[in-house]
Amino acid sequence: MNQSESFYQLALTLVAGVGDVLIRHLISYSGSATAVFQSSAGKLMKIPGVGEVTARAILSPEVLKEAERVTQQTEALGVKTVFYTDKCYPSRLKSLYDAPALFYWQGNADLNTGRTLGIVGTRQATDYGRRMTEEIIQALKAYQPLIISGLAYGIDIAAHRASLQHGLPTIGVMASGIDVIYPSVHQKTAQEMRHHGALLTESRPGTKPDAHLFPARNRIIAGLSDVVIVVEAAAKGGALITAEYANNYHRDVFAVPGQVNQSFSQGCNKLIRENKAQIYTRPEDLVEALNWDKPLEMHTNPLLDRALDFTEEESQVIALLRQLTDEHIDDISWKTGLPMGTLAALLLNLEFKGIIRSLPGKRYGLG
Repeated sequence: MNQSESFYQLALTLVAGVGDVLIRHLISYSGSATAVFQSSAGKLMKIPGVGEVTARAILSPEVLKEAERVTQQTEALGVKTVFYTDKCYPSRLKSLYDAPALFYWQGNADLNTGRTLGIVGTRQATDYGRRMTEEIIQALKAYQPLIISGLAYGIDIAAHRASLQHGLPTIGVMASGIDVIYPSVHQKTAQEMRHHGALLTESRPGTKPDAHLFPARNRIIAGLSDVVIVVEAAAKGGALITAEYANNYHRDVFAVPGQVNQSFSQGCNKLIRENKAQIYTRPEDLVEALNWDKPLEMHTNPLLDRALDFTEEESQVIALLRQLTDEHIDDISWKTGLPMGTLAALLLNLEFKGIIRSLPGKRYGLG
């Protein structure tokens, strides 16, 4: 049966033992997801990280049968899949080593909008926490950020509802299938978000929420956000995991301070004490740190302002390098999914145009 490239991209994510990083390697070496499934076991085993067991798993007929079932589910639900090589894949995620190779989503939010804000916190929010969440969103409305959270009880749902109330788009990143709203009492809010934002998950339809899926969900919240604000958090929990990811991804992190004798202030106060978060006392703290008071600027290279006719592949590389100071050619290859031969020629062409520059150690950055 002839299938589209997107079908084989989806199928790759369903292969047992094949994760996000290996998917990038497979496509980098093979050229496309379709080519991966058309390869022999011997050819696959020449790819670093692919052994006999993995090669057999990739070529199992059950994988494509399962991909057909999942495709039917997504079509019935009106769910879209976005692969990391797609033009609409969020540029903020593309530069991360552990970004999801594919995610499912419903909605109309611009995933590459100019300003994004993650708001997270405890499921057992106090009146103070809910009030601070709404005040933050109301105060930042003028900057039109995309609000990102996890659709959970407490601070998460307060952030989503305040965003909808103030006319800001909001994304709920889920630790379940997109058709499994958890908790179920948030169905109504989730439905509103489909029309004024989006729901997003890397889990296939029908997936029930499980403990190991929540930290994975938190990395996506951090990766999509320019800044993460922790409003209330206990000494341990998902909000602190999100803050840890945000720090690892070199995102700004803020924490709302709380009373020293309150359990759900411990996490925020700890982040501030350990210099893992800046203290949030007023909207201007965040606006000044992120330069939101200045016009949006996507880049500093004046050549990029000209009406150059970049190919889709060139645009992928440029979008990646905008997020980074510089990057090794091997990492550019697996993050963009471009085969090494294609990438080398593309980089040379962009260097001739003055768009990028080559650096010592096979690294590249914007010119």
